[in-house]
Parts: sequence; C-alpha cells; structure tokens
Amino acid sequence: MAELSYREMGLSDDEYQLVLDIMKREPNYLETGMFAVMWSEHCGYKNSRPLLKNFPTEGPQVIVGPGENAGVVDIGDDQALVFKIESHNHPSAIEPYQGAATGVGGIVRDIFTMGARPIASLNSLRFGEIDDVRVQQLFAGVVAGIAGYGNCLGIPTVGGEVYFHPCYRGNPLVNAMCVGLVNRNEIALAVAGEVGSPIMIVGAKTGRDGIHGATFASEELSEASAEKRPSVQVGDPFMEKLLIEACLELIKEDLVAGMQDLGAAGLTSSIAECASKEGRGVQVDVALVPRRELGMSPYEVMLSESQERMLIIPRSGCENRIQEIFDKWNLDATVIGQVTGDGMFRVLEGEKVAGEVPVAALTDSCPVYRREGEEPPYYQEKKAMSLTNIYAENPAAAILKLLASPTIASKRWVYTQYDHQVMTNTAVVPGKGDAAVLRIKGTGKGVALTTDCNSRFVYLDPRAGGALAVCEAARNLACVGAKPLAMTNCLNFGNPEKPQIYWQMENAILGMAEAARALDTPVVSGNVSLYNETADGAIYPTPVVGMVGLLEDLEQRCTMEFKAEGDIIVLLGNSSRELGASEYLYLCHGIEGGEVPQPDLQQEKRLIDLLQELIKQEVAVSAHDISDGGLAVCLAESAIQGKIGCRIDLPADGGQMTGLLFSEAPGRAVITVKPANLGKAQELAANYNIAATVIGKAGGKELIYNGNGKPVAIVPLAEASQAWEETIECYMK
Repeated sequence: MAELSYREMGLSDDEYQLVLDIMKREPNYLETGMFAVMWSEHCGYKNSRPLLKNFPTEGPQVIVGPGENAGVVDIGDDQALVFKIESHNHPSAIEPYQGAATGVGGIVRDIFTMGARPIASLNSLRFGEIDDVRVQQLFAGVVAGIAGYGNCLGIPTVGGEVYFHPCYRGNPLVNAMCVGLVNRNEIALAVAGEVGSPIMIVGAKTGRDGIHGATFASEELSEASAEKRPSVQVGDPFMEKLLIEACLELIKEDLVAGMQDLGAAGLTSSIAECASKEGRGVQVDVALVPRRELGMSPYEVMLSESQERMLIIPRSGCENRIQEIFDKWNLDATVIGQVTGDGMFRVLEGEKVAGEVPVAALTDSCPVYRREGEEPPYYQEKKAMSLTNIYAENPAAAILKLLASPTIASKRWVYTQYDHQVMTNTAVVPGKGDAAVLRIKGTGKGVALTTDCNSRFVYLDPRAGGALAVCEAARNLACVGAKPLAMTNCLNFGNPEKPQIYWQMENAILGMAEAARALDTPVVSGNVSLYNETADGAIYPTPVVGMVGLLEDLEQRCTMEFKAEGDIIVLLGNSSRELGASEYLYLCHGIEGGEVPQPDLQQEKRLIDLLQELIKQEVAVSAHDISDGGLAVCLAESAIQGKIGCRIDLPADGGQMTGLLFSEAPGRAVITVKPANLGKAQELAANYNIAATVIGKAGGKELIYNGNGKPVAIVPLAEASQAWEETIECYMK
C-alpha cells in the first residue's frame, strides 16, 4: 500500500517496517489499520508505558489494579468501588457537545463492564480565558454534553473542577471520571474464555462514526483537525441506559466469562485485549455485525468507535439466555465469532478472509519508546524569580479579584446543569465540601470522591506539582472526613516526542508516585492523553488525579462552611509566606514564576490522619483545605457558604501579610471548632505533630483580616459573595 496511507493512519516509517517484519509480508488495508490503532499512544501507551511502571499499584485495599477496564478497591461488607478517569480532549475541541457526551458514555461503560452499577460521575475541565467568545462556546458545549448524557443516564454528576488559562485555548481538556458499586462476588473481568467460546457484540448497531478516533487522539491538533469531525462519535444516552441494565442482569445471572467495552479502536481493541490476556486467538465475521449504515467495509466495521456497544464472551451454553435478556431490553445481541487456540486474530467477511494478524503483535509487540527528557530553559529562569518585593497595596481589592477569578469563583453555573441528586445518594452536594460524599444504601457508610490538579504547579515544577496534585486530592477527602483509599489519573501532556515535554511527564509521574506511596493511595486505573498541543504550543502539563475515600460513619461527614457565630477558627499546619506559583501572583502581578512550594509528604500524611480524627470525634465542625487563592480565599469561601463573616488576626504587619494571606503552600487546612472543644483540637493536633494556631472567630457580616491587631483588609461579606457567585454566570449569559 502507498506510504501515505500508513502515515495518515498514524504509523511512522520505522513502525511500518516493524509491521512488515512481523507479518513477513505487506499487510492489507484492514491489517494496517488494525496495527495503527493498536499501536497508537491512546491504545498502546508506547511513550508512557515505561514511566507508568513507577506508580505503586498494590495494597490491601486493592482488589483489581491497572490492566482491566477500571480499578477496584475494597470498602468492606463484601462491597467494592470501581472507578476510572479518562480523557476526551481532542473530540471535545472539535465537537464539544458530542465529544464531552461520549466521553461520559465511554467511562460509564468501563465501570459497568466490571459488573458495577455506576453511582456517580465527576469531571475535570480546562479551557482558555473565559472572555474569549470561542472559549465560551466550547465551555457551554462541553458542560451541556456532560449534562445531557449524564442526566439521561440517571447517574449523578457530583463533583469536579474547572480551570481557565490561555494555554488551553486551542486544546481544552475534558476528563471524565465514573465510580461504581459492586458486590465482590460479581466483579467481571475482560478475558476471552475457553477455546470455542462464542464472541458476541451487544447493544447499539455499528456505524461509521469514530473511525480512527484512537489515532486522532494521538496527534497534535491543527486547523485540519476540524476536517476529522467524523472521528467524533455520536452518543445515545437512552441506549446506554438500556445497555447498563441488560449487562448488569447478565452478571447477576452469572452468564458471562468476559466482558469488554467497545471504546477506542472499537472491535479491534476490545477483541485483541480480551484474547491477549489468555494467549488466545479469535475468528470474527464482520458480515454478522449489526450495522446502521449500508456498504460498510471490514476496515470500517473493525475500526468503528460507535457508542453504546459491548463485547461479551458468554459462559458455555448461555448465549441463548443472553439473547433473551437483550431482546427484553430491545437491544441487539449477536454471535459474531469464536475464541480459537492459535493466537491469530482472523477477520472474515462471510467466507472470505479479510485480514489475519497475530493477537500478540497488536498488543505485546507495540513499540515502546524510552525517550530522554531535557529540562526546558524556562524552568530555572522562573524558579529563580525574586518575589521579595511583591506585596498587595490593597489587600481587600486583591481578595475580591481572586474571588472573581473564573478559576476560583463558584462553578454554580456548571453544576446546576447537572442532576447531582438522582439516586438520592448524594450527601455532600457540589459547592458544599472539598469533596463529594455519597451514602452507601443499606449501610451506615459513605464514600468521598474528588478530582484535582494545579497545572501551574506542574508547569513550574513537574515533580513537586505532580506530588501536590495527589496531596490535594487526599487532603480534600480528609476534609470531609474520609480516609483516602486509592487513585486513578488522567495524564494530559503535550507531544512526548519533544524532549522538554517528556521531561515534564517523567518528573510529574515520579512526583505523583512518591506522594501515592507516602499517602498509601495506590494507582489502580488511569489514562494517558498526549499530543495536547497546537501551533501555539503545548498545554501546561496537567496530570489530573481522581481519588476515592471511605467514611465508616456517614453521619460524621464534614463540610466547609462556617456553622455558627463565635466558632473558633484554627489553622492546621505551618504558617507560610511562599508566593511562588500562586494565583495571586498571576492575577494581581501578571507573574507565573517563583519557586513552587515543596510538599512535606510525611506532614501531609499526618495532617490527613488528623483531619479524619478531628471529624470522627466531632471536634471540627467545618474543614476546608488551603489551595487556590491561599488562606484569604479559603476563609472567604467558608464564610460565603455559611453566610457568616469572620475576624482573623495574623502575626504580621503591612506588606508581610501578603504572603500569609495568599500563599498556596500545601499541608494546611482551616477548621472551626466550638470554644469548648478548642483544647481537644489542640491536643489531637499535638498528638499528630501538626501546628494548630487559633487565628480568629466566625461572626458578623464582614471578612476582617488583621495583622498584629491592625486592620489590613476589610471585605463586606455581601461583596465577597457577589464576586464569587456571579462571575461565571455574567460571562455565560
């Protein structure tokens, strides 16, 4: 075949030569396409696989780690949580509604494929500056797509994050996370089963949408990307809802030996991945695949990424019962082939052999690149920036400006479009806590969920920034009273073939791995999304962390808002004046630089344990971690949510207050306690070797920030609320 064809499919010259060496002949068009999608970064992880081995993946809480559709962790009572996060960045940049909607659909399928009922969705979104009309269109389309699909499925969207920065203008990030609940004895895996087992495709009919979506996701975006709109799948949430119920019914009746979502690379990927785990082969007849379009070629059928489809390997003799169940739900369930013992992936079209490739060649033979990273020039330059003369001339104005930053401001415009109360499990709703909390019906337990990443930290110091993303996620869970269990991640970076991008990725992963070990939060699933860049440059490195935690007693959950006048405000952790990499510097001085505050992982672990103990013993009545905007914003958010002001007094004068108010140094949180419980709070903090400093009281209708008893900033609570609550809504009218 012509060189242009395999290059257009995403194979390099060297990779195509490797295909020739494996096949010992020139592959036909279908076979080349199968190699191209399976060897794409999206499916093959060829640039990231060596780095991913740094992650800790085991622990007593881990039931299923990386390598399956999603990770599984034990939550007791013979129940488990199944969870994963994935990207749908490139499709969302081209077609925001369908890109985001099908991102939700895909991650939901990964969860119920494991036998779990999906109970919650979260997301992590990144866009350019919100005053850009094109960005507003993308933002509105993505949020509508998430809402339109998730709401129709009846799965609550309970949490997430939204950041705005110029680096995402041409390449927004749309990361979707889903969490499911499963009984331990009903966990399903993606395996091919015994030789002779039938292979079934179930769910929706196959069309031409999404062909080569995996390779589309593994290249940089350009002006020509809009021409690849057909690579964006089209979703049908009502079909997916039926598919969920049908598949869970199969698992309840123990009818399946293996089940796999048809996601990236469609039938090619799902079949190859199932077969490779047991060293099996497969024979598939594309003529048997139900289609919604006429004249589809074997190439189109095998590479289609049409949504709402699953691959099922029935237990012996169960295919008729499976067909009965799918008939009841008005869905297709068709035997399209069988498992073989020869290790070959054979594609037939009726009696004709359309393609024949060794299964292991598609999976195990994917080339792996161990690249050399190169420290970018900006790293030392920005790290060495002097911030000694930086201070806020008008701290009150700076606080209001931060509260009105679209990155910090209330995301009410977003989450009110989501149904976050469907299923009636949501115990801490969006905006009320540092993490979402769901009840586990039939028990007294709850689970906490969060997504987090400060990409500016990662850009300015990838190793520290990667660790800080893990720390913030765990801290957020602890602030609602949950014990962090495990994490998933979505590693969003630019082109890894560029040494400076690879350096960012390598160091961020090393930092994340160090923090995951220190906090005992192993990585059980995840996704890599590379080539996130345009002609204007790469996005900031954005390794998003999704984390789950457990509350043994749901009634002991904690929220962020001040609860009552006179409650004592306590700062947990050391006072800090480090302004490096802060939102304050960026927003008020136009500076992205300075040294990123370094994490003390042992202190983070002690703080996380302390927060859980303070909440468990009902000493802390509110808790909120210090992150974007520093202490000043942390206090303001708690005051706004509680509709109660505060008066604080910090040990500093004048310009010295700038660092204390706006530092985003980690390892810190603010709690409130009843006056009678202050001694107990300080005693517990001492037991964990964490500083606990009384900094003020809740009360009044103003935010009063004093330094050594002298007013430094006074902000009326009504003004703070208006700045925080109305900013995004004003842009998105």
